[in-house]
Amino acid sequence: MKNVLVFGGTRFFGKRLVELLIQNGHNVTIATRGQSNDEFGKKVNRIILDREKAESLNDLKNTYWDIVYDNICYSSKAAKIACETFQENVGKYIFTSTLSVYDEGDLLEETDFNPYTYNYRIGDRYDFDYKEGKRNAEAYFFQEASFQVIAPRFPIVLGEDDYTQRLVFHINHIKNLKPISADDFIGGMCFISAKESAEFLYWLMEIDFEGPINACSNGFISLNEIVAFIEINSRTNAKTSRNTLENVSPFNGMPNYKLSNKKARELGFQFENVNVWMEELIEFLT
Repeated sequence: MKNVLVFGGTRFFGKRLVELLIQNGHNVTIATRGQSNDEFGKKVNRIILDREKAESLNDLKNTYWDIVYDNICYSSKAAKIACETFQENVGKYIFTSTLSVYDEGDLLEETDFNPYTYNYRIGDRYDFDYKEGKRNAEAYFFQEASFQVIAPRFPIVLGEDDYTQRLVFHINHIKNLKPISADDFIGGMCFISAKESAEFLYWLMEIDFEGPINACSNGFISLNEIVAFIEINSRTNAKTSRNTLENVSPFNGMPNYKLSNKKARELGFQFENVNVWMEELIEFLT
């Protein structure tokens, strides 16, 4: 049994991760702002804090954590706070990163963005855009942390309880005969399911590894294929258009970023096929 701290474990794939940790007998503490309820009851411990304020994390210094999962770090300032808080009391730190750290490319590998040499700047989550915030956070962790760090880089995560409603956007537009606009309907895109994201995070706890690592389902899927799945399940013909400023798909631009999951597969993780779970998810949501 491991003593595990999870920043952000009350919804979406963070919630699924906590469920896996509980099922496997680990002692779990959830650290959040207290703005989202959870259904774990007495199965977890809870700490209310502000991730962006160093003094809010002071009590965490008094406990040794075998694993810390950080799903809500968006800046170098937050990474610095973590490094100062856990410098002597954590075994492994797993920081959830993103495909967004990369520039556009095909089959992007971990070396296509090097956090070990990136010239980070200190700032909070509002000082930089999402891409730069995550780049700075990765760079700070890998250059300054005194403990083992892993940074899984996820593409868009989709699931039944996705609070961003990005896939639901397409379903609702098609059902309501509203057009969907995108620059590219035929280019392949990479995704990962919420279930698979949680399983991947849990797997990282058990392997001997340090550094950034890509995580995405096997294969690519185009917006045309997603639309076709929705059309079948909704029995409605979609209206699509290109290069307009209205009704733009939340997936617009994603064909320009394709991850390679080769490293994770070589280390032993078995990814699902994106077409299979995507079709099942659309059937459920439709």
